[in-house]
Amino acid sequence: MTMSDPIADMLTRIRNANTAKHDTVDVPASKIKIAIAEILLKEGYIKSYEIEEVGSFNNIHITLKYGKDKNVKTISGLKRISKPGLRIYASKEDLPHVLGGLGIAIISTNKGIVTDKEARKLNVGGEVIAYIW
Repeated sequence: MTMSDPIADMLTRIRNANTAKHDTVDVPASKIKIAIAEILLKEGYIKSYEIEEVGSFNNIHITLKYGKDKNVKTISGLKRISKPGLRIYASKEDLPHVLGGLGIAIISTNKGIVTDKEARKLNVGGEVIAYIW
């Protein structure tokens, strides 16, 4: 069976591992998922990620980030916005502000996968992939 929305699967795996307070989570790798993991690392939502070869395909091994004890989660929410059945696009003027700027929106632009703040700096719009706060 083929997966219809691999990005939603990645976000769900991270959400579930975070809720269960796991240290790590493995996600099947693709270029867009690696770009999303890079943004999560750069914005401080995860500790690290690395690409592992498992047989003939690659996995992204993500190490989640918590507070001093595991009661304080760095990621309090993940939401998939643009889905395969309903794509959501935002122009450069209409880029979303997640929780008044406390969260980030991940945008797929012609300059690559960037956050909403970077898209404003680059003065570009694109497909709104997900919100993270």
